[in-house]
Amino acid sequence: MNLKTKLIITFSVVIAVPLFLITIVFWGFLSMQPAEVLNAQTKDFLGEMLLSVMLIMAMTGSFLILWIYRSILNPIETLKKATRNIRDGNLDFEVEIEDNDEIGELCADFEEMRIRLKESTEEKVVFDSQNKELISNISHDLKTPITAIKGYVEGLLDGVADTPEKQGKYLRTIYNKANDMDRLINELTFYSKIDTNRIPYTFHKINVREYFDDCFEDIGLELGQQQIELAYDNQVKGDVVVIADAEQMKRVINNIVGNSIKYMDKEEKFIHIRVLDVGDFIQVEIEDNGRGIAAKDLPYIFDRFYRTDTSRNSSRGGSGIGLSIVHKIMEDHGGKVWATSREGAGTVMCFVLRKYQEVPVGE
Repeated sequence: MNLKTKLIITFSVVIAVPLFLITIVFWGFLSMQPAEVLNAQTKDFLGEMLLSVMLIMAMTGSFLILWIYRSILNPIETLKKATRNIRDGNLDFEVEIEDNDEIGELCADFEEMRIRLKESTEEKVVFDSQNKELISNISHDLKTPITAIKGYVEGLLDGVADTPEKQGKYLRTIYNKANDMDRLINELTFYSKIDTNRIPYTFHKINVREYFDDCFEDIGLELGQQQIELAYDNQVKGDVVVIADAEQMKRVINNIVGNSIKYMDKEEKFIHIRVLDVGDFIQVEIEDNGRGIAAKDLPYIFDRFYRTDTSRNSSRGGSGIGLSIVHKIMEDHGGKVWATSREGAGTVMCFVLRKYQEVPVGE
């Protein structure tokens, strides 16, 4: 027996019992009266009154049943259908909220739960897709240096590199390819830490001039080996300090510079780096003369796995998470990163860090 039937039976009993008792009392009352007191007209009047009372009670009961049905049974039926939909994996529906009472609040809570479940399911689908893409990208990027290492090692074993110069060249190439693999593995490891919010930060006071001078001196040596011109200008005073993790800031710089190198398409390649004092912040600008970024892609370049042109990027490799790592690190440092670009002319990547200022005692 369902709830609807139970409700109808309950109200029928609730109405029938009082009617039955009223009828018994009424006829008992009539039977006790002397015949000369009750004439035909009085009996008809009392009978009509009893009938009216019965009709009023029946109508009241019907309206109560209808109201209860609409305010309780309908929402329960709606929630029942919604539960079946969720059980069957269908989240593309809407729970209608008709009233603002407790049942309405229950429907609203159920609708909020459905929305969150749908969002969670969609996020999981996107996350799974991104993980598959990441594995595919990393596999592709690891295969390239491994193939090159195997080829050069076979050349050494077969005696193809028969001079010290050739052997040195082969060994340097093997070393560089091994470094590429190490970088990719580190990137993947760091990505997993981002996903679980377990990035190991060690914040210290860092002198801006000394830190960036040393950092870009090392980068200059690497760029020189790749025939890329580096111009470096540090306009920050020698006593300016920031609070930062030196290792993670180096990762930010390496990822930005590495991204610039990856998309350079001109014979004369250059990277200009400027460290500027902008009030309460220091701003680092890394400018290249690569192929640039389309205006439609610029707002999304810091999103995970976003690639401006998949067909062209596939030959260059890359996991698609380098700039998202930059964004996360800068966010955790309380800083900001952004980019400006012109297609065919190049890109300028900028990030800012707040200066450290001693607060005098007593203020």
